[in-house]
Amino acid sequence: MRASLLHLFGLLLGAVASVVSLPNNATDLSSRQAATNKLVFCHFMIGIVSNRNSAADFDDDMKRAKALGIDAFALNIGTDPFTDTQLEFAYASAANNGMKVFISFDFNWWNTGQTAEIASKITHYGALPAQLRVDNNKIFVSSFAGDGLNVAALRSAVGQDIYFAPNFHPGQSDFGAPAGGNLVTVHAGDQSYVNTLAGKGYIAPASPWFSTHFGPEVSYSKNWVFPGDLLWYQRWHDILTLQPRFVEIVTWNDYGESHYIGPLSSPHTDDGSSKWVNDMPHKGWLDMAKPFIAAYKAGSPSVDPFITSDQLIYWYRITPKDLNCDATDTTMVPANNASGNYFEGRPNGFEAMTDDVFVVSLLTSPGTVTVNSGAQKYTFDAPSGASAFAVPFRIGAQSFALSRGGNQVIGATSLKVIQDTCPCGLYKFNPYVGTVPESDRDALQGASLSSFTNGLKVAYNPAPSLPASPPATTAATATSSATAAPITVSV
Repeated sequence: MRASLLHLFGLLLGAVASVVSLPNNATDLSSRQAATNKLVFCHFMIGIVSNRNSAADFDDDMKRAKALGIDAFALNIGTDPFTDTQLEFAYASAANNGMKVFISFDFNWWNTGQTAEIASKITHYGALPAQLRVDNNKIFVSSFAGDGLNVAALRSAVGQDIYFAPNFHPGQSDFGAPAGGNLVTVHAGDQSYVNTLAGKGYIAPASPWFSTHFGPEVSYSKNWVFPGDLLWYQRWHDILTLQPRFVEIVTWNDYGESHYIGPLSSPHTDDGSSKWVNDMPHKGWLDMAKPFIAAYKAGSPSVDPFITSDQLIYWYRITPKDLNCDATDTTMVPANNASGNYFEGRPNGFEAMTDDVFVVSLLTSPGTVTVNSGAQKYTFDAPSGASAFAVPFRIGAQSFALSRGGNQVIGATSLKVIQDTCPCGLYKFNPYVGTVPESDRDALQGASLSSFTNGLKVAYNPAPSLPASPPATTAATATSSATAAPITVSV
């Protein structure tokens, strides 16, 4: 089961909730800090975990999420025959690991006429110990889309209090649309939802990236990108300013849309995305989020007091956006375009991408951050706390270091080089995310590689292939050195 292409569109803007009262003034931080029970959710795709055999197969996900500060998984479900089996496993694992979960009905598969069936699911799973309940024991329920659902009939059919937080869309159902013809920024999206909710709870989304590249080898062909760049860093600053009642991370494991923050090793089946997910871990985004989540829950406008150790998180695409892969890419022929989001060749929107290396520094005291991108050196004076910068990338090895007083404190060379050849013959816009100090190896395994070669025009071994040790770096000369300044975040 695949999520809709609208998945990220909707959750980037937010979700409509009910019952909880927040101040109408979205800039009144002190008032919002008084709101109790701030919660962080993470969207989890049940549709790609049909290969899990017990509750224990969910344990690693639950433990990692809890350690990060995530309170509950939003379990996105369709109508697959394995859905109930996997929901039972997920609920049992959550209970065993001190986590909460709730159902997010995906209306690409459900329809608004299935009130009785939806109510039956809510009643059954709502009674389990791991079910998230808020505000006087109301069962928390979400959806993706579902505009036009008869919510009153749903509440009646469930027969007990529910906190219904659907992801309805502007301009549909009874949810007002932004004024036509205007550019809608993320800030404007937040404000539109907060204003329309008029005091009800807002689920503010946080997502690091979006790219997808499915060709005619699957029935859900789609090929487009969003300009992610430093979105993950910027969005968490937005959240610290907005201080919403809820935050939902998009997503833990939607590998097909490249916005996963969970590990590659998390057991899942292959929807065809392994071609651009293999060797591309994103766990560094987990590390970056941890102090921001702590700051958000404390009502702090700054993440800096919650940084307890030095760390660098970096990410970049591994090929230039103008690299020509037409001769071997899988999307050079027509395919099913029922969604309107299939484009031949480079993914739609690629022009907005920047060929940069993005670095976030989380520091306990000021230091000097150095990046060697293909023998081009960049340095910047990083203050204590969190800061970010972007530098143009060059083909070759990518190295990162933090120094103080002329002495290196931490440093590492990425396992993934930036190349001027087409990986697997493809246009590849999914980023590689790494950390300094380096984290444990993370790799796809088993069923998550099963569709790797489908549609490929070049021979390629469907297996993890990161080297055992980092590639050799080329020393940057003094004349190739450039100084970079931290990027200022405006909220």
